[in-house]
Amino acid sequence: MVDLKVLELSEQEIVRRQNMQALRDMGIEPYPAAEFPVTAWSTDIVQNFVDLPIIGKDEEGNDVREQATPENSPVVSIAGRVMSKRIMGKAAFAELQDSKGRIQVYVQRDAICPDEDKDMYNVVFKKLLDLGDFIGVKGYVFRTKTGEISVHVMEMKLLSKSLKPLPIVKTDADGNVYDSFDDPELRYRQRYVDLVVNAGVKETFEKRAIIVRTMRRILDEAGYTEVETPILQMIAGGATARPFITHFNALNQDMYMRIATELYLKRLIVGGFEGVYEMGKNFRNEGMDKTHNPEFTCMELYVSYKDYNWMMSFTEKMVEELCTAVNGKPEVEIDGQVISFKAPYRRLPILEAIQEKTGFDCTGKSEDEIRAFCKEKGMEVDETMGKGKLIDELFGEFCEGSYIQPTFIIDYPVEMSPLTKMHRSKPGLTERFELMVNGKELANAYSELNDPIDQEERFKEQMRLAAKGDDEAMIIDHDFLRALQYGMPPTSGIGIGIDRLAMLMTGKFAIGEIMLFPQMKPEKRIPKDKSEAFVALGFPESIVPILYKCGYNLVSDLTGQKAQKVQQQIGEVIKKYKLDIEKPSVQDLEEYLGHLA
Repeated sequence: MVDLKVLELSEQEIVRRQNMQALRDMGIEPYPAAEFPVTAWSTDIVQNFVDLPIIGKDEEGNDVREQATPENSPVVSIAGRVMSKRIMGKAAFAELQDSKGRIQVYVQRDAICPDEDKDMYNVVFKKLLDLGDFIGVKGYVFRTKTGEISVHVMEMKLLSKSLKPLPIVKTDADGNVYDSFDDPELRYRQRYVDLVVNAGVKETFEKRAIIVRTMRRILDEAGYTEVETPILQMIAGGATARPFITHFNALNQDMYMRIATELYLKRLIVGGFEGVYEMGKNFRNEGMDKTHNPEFTCMELYVSYKDYNWMMSFTEKMVEELCTAVNGKPEVEIDGQVISFKAPYRRLPILEAIQEKTGFDCTGKSEDEIRAFCKEKGMEVDETMGKGKLIDELFGEFCEGSYIQPTFIIDYPVEMSPLTKMHRSKPGLTERFELMVNGKELANAYSELNDPIDQEERFKEQMRLAAKGDDEAMIIDHDFLRALQYGMPPTSGIGIGIDRLAMLMTGKFAIGEIMLFPQMKPEKRIPKDKSEAFVALGFPESIVPILYKCGYNLVSDLTGQKAQKVQQQIGEVIKKYKLDIEKPSVQDLEEYLGHLA
């Protein structure tokens, strides 16, 4: 039977496989195992370059510098992908892309082939080396006549063969870009290609790494301990969200992927840690859009003997420092709007925010009164929504998107905050804040509830909401209640979404731009009938892959086709791929296709 994989290859892929075999026939392994010692990187070579001394003037009065040689110039060993080649007879230029950037290399036939055998240049470099291949070169640094800092190659080694051609982005004389690899779905699905061909993508993820590294440094220097808590949990607690469910075979029990780390970190505060934090993945089985991904990274911090006022001050200073570490200043520009992270930030009670935007004061209002106002405003609300959910919907609808500059929204109603301490001076409210930036929540923090009796009542209220149909309500965690009964000191805690923070600090609008591998829908596959369906019509099994190649993926695709046309298409594939297969006769095809009539 014909190898279907061969028929699915493009012409370029076929040529690259032929080149790979030709290399092996020459005794060159296209995927060598030995280490290649790298001593320098592209950007460092350029930054550290020093011109050789001036030794005179040319006929036009221009400075003439000493000729670069391995003796008077830095000798480097570099490696990377070949991104372009320009061959000019016995010499050529190539562009090499390594982990830091790109640099030009100059390849001269007699320099890399000092003996009589010139195959390394004439055959390997000129004919068998494809764009995207990894090579290692050793040579000395010099400046070309056009002024470009380059590496004069003395030795070259193939390190890895690329069997698929890269989508090379081109720019014309007017600066117009074409053949760009810019479809978001394709970029996210094939991030490995995106990183190679699109400038700036890698820089975004390096900035994300700076955010995480700087945040860890700030927290470590403050004396807090980084810990790890379970991802698989018996109870999905610490937040109001719909969880993912899996099955733990060893325990024969359904488990939840954690929606938050909060309750486990508080257990550690009970156990005597003064400050603990965790940076890791949370999972919420909810919608996906430009600012939400079901799998996301969050940092949660809990510090003993602090309250939400202290946490606001700590947070604004930390966020300012993070922005400066990433961008060199405490501001970032997003869509032409400059957002300043310089502390301090505005502090606005949530009920005042709603009244400010709608004219409706929720203070003292019943659940029914708030629901009636929501309906009056044309909002989609139902009877399963409690008072807290309704207020949350009001804030999201009329307020959240308007806070561009960093703003602390504070003092949430108790119905919205089942894990938060009651406000010390405002009945019915809690000591909670959310940090809003560019119209989105960035952080959520409390003066933590440490009264075990009050906490149990809050959990029971959540269960009443669940009974009404709220699938995001919390489940009672009896072990956590038991931990609180041993005593938890006054504590403040915060959760910061790292993905959304990275979006803000890099000026990106879509969460997929700052997640290396965001969740995606399964790739669309072209439906195909099994070969047995075609064989049942009389087609030889060896012809079925050729039919697929001709576009006949389903038996029904052949309905109404002329035998002569199908024979011609089969013949073209056999010829193109040089297949040792005899094409069916027109008479045979008429018989096969006749079964479809």
